[in-house]
Amino acid sequence: MEVESMKSLLFILLSGFFLLLGSTTAAKTTTFSEEGPSYDYSASIECKSAPDGPLYNGGVIKNLTLGTRGCRHFKIAMNSPAFTLSNLTGDTIYAFSSWVKISGANSASIKATLTTDNTTFVCVGTVIARSGCWSFLKGGFSLDSPSNYALISFQNLDDFQMNASVSSASLQPFTYQQWNANQQNMITTERKRAAILHVSDIDGKRLQGASVIVEQISRDFPFGSAIAETILGNFPYQNWFVERFNAAVFENELKWAATEPRQGEVNYTIPNQMLEFTRRHQITVRGHNIFWEDPKYTPPWVRTLPTPELKSAVSSRIQSLVSNYKNEFVHWDVNNEMLHWDFYEQRLGPNASLDFFLTVQGSDPLAHLFMNDFNVLETCDDMKSMVDHYVSRLQELGAAGVVMDGIGLEGHFSAPNPALIRAVLDKLALLNLPIWLTEVDISKKFDQEIQAKYLEVVLREGFSHPSVNGIMLWSALHPNGCYQMCLTDNTLKNLPAGDVVDALLKEWRTSGIKGKSDDHGTFDFVGFLGQYHVTVSYGNRTAHTTLSLSRGDETKHQNIQL
Repeated sequence: MEVESMKSLLFILLSGFFLLLGSTTAAKTTTFSEEGPSYDYSASIECKSAPDGPLYNGGVIKNLTLGTRGCRHFKIAMNSPAFTLSNLTGDTIYAFSSWVKISGANSASIKATLTTDNTTFVCVGTVIARSGCWSFLKGGFSLDSPSNYALISFQNLDDFQMNASVSSASLQPFTYQQWNANQQNMITTERKRAAILHVSDIDGKRLQGASVIVEQISRDFPFGSAIAETILGNFPYQNWFVERFNAAVFENELKWAATEPRQGEVNYTIPNQMLEFTRRHQITVRGHNIFWEDPKYTPPWVRTLPTPELKSAVSSRIQSLVSNYKNEFVHWDVNNEMLHWDFYEQRLGPNASLDFFLTVQGSDPLAHLFMNDFNVLETCDDMKSMVDHYVSRLQELGAAGVVMDGIGLEGHFSAPNPALIRAVLDKLALLNLPIWLTEVDISKKFDQEIQAKYLEVVLREGFSHPSVNGIMLWSALHPNGCYQMCLTDNTLKNLPAGDVVDALLKEWRTSGIKGKSDDHGTFDFVGFLGQYHVTVSYGNRTAHTTLSLSRGDETKHQNIQL
């Protein structure tokens, strides 16, 4: 694609993108093109005195009302149909949103559910609604086959009586093709950049007709996988990994139960050897994890310690681990799955997690500190990991003095819901922190072909969302398989999920860029973000240089002299 055409496309896409993303609230305008409606990335994590207007002008429910006809706000009965819809189309993704307010309680966890003639009680979104102000619920659902009727209801997940109202509800359909087109448009604006090479001689004279070859040699976007001790000494596995990935995380080898299985017997031999492998190949590594709130995965000897000895043990754990690996890891998962479990809070008091974060922050100030939890993206049926709970917990840590640096979303999926994934990412994006999908896999309850199909859905959603800064798969290879999903068999022959990963890595890499400089001595191209090797030849002269494409709105210019 010519740069001028690309710049025009980028201008159009970015204009719509910033219109939709630039606000912390729901936008009132939606752009439409020949490819259908543009997805609206706007959201809100504020409780507002008045709701904003509906996304997409209400979509297919803009003419539906509840309660008093013509009113903007409608009282609803919990667990009763709020909206009755007919003739929903198949092969369609529906983006749903509404504002919710309650009375009779300070706050309540509200879940929107969908019932169709084919499906019963599918969660389509959640929100922590409050009294006296309006909170924004955003989610959605997919239909593979048409539905003659559908009911959207709201459920109170807390065990008390309260009243609720909704406002500015919206249901916008996207065909699969339209949804994918929105993904590709965002990839174009967020994961690529235009570049112009200016070719001249040493006197500055422009050289027309110089041969130019551009080769991408590394990716800017971190895409990797978990690895285990099994990679040590396994050179075919190491080569397979390095050919694909630029990031890694240790599956279990850094966890407390692995490094100190018995009190006082600290051993970092295995993680040290794994770090030597990643350093040798310039692979970015996440630090996973310092503590794990689930008592099931806490070392048995730790669980039985009296409180004073437990305080001493956790202090020693932080001092030993973080000092040994200071500046080694780009992230620390400080206290894993703290939305679901509270072993340390129960034993050490409600500020245990806060103390962990503050201590690690002081010990390794350059590392980025992450929360990390499951079922935030995967489903909205898990009350403990509602997106609003994640937001609140992270904000609490920040208000107490922790410099929070990132959002870790594990991503252990069953059947993914693309609309929910994107909606949750939209809300978390308002925290203005890097978002990483940290442990992506698909449940082994599905056959390998379905695993691959669902994996592609998740990876495309992650890579195309502007606020996602990295993706890690949870597919460390063991002789007896993987946790849930393997990319290869034990001979390193690709399984269907591995084929998906290889195809996407190829799709998301620039290749085949070559040509000649024009009459202005320039050569332009559009490439995925990353490092490039450039070779320019003219007559008997050849120049080699590197080019870096990082995120930026401006076209990248680079001068090359022969």
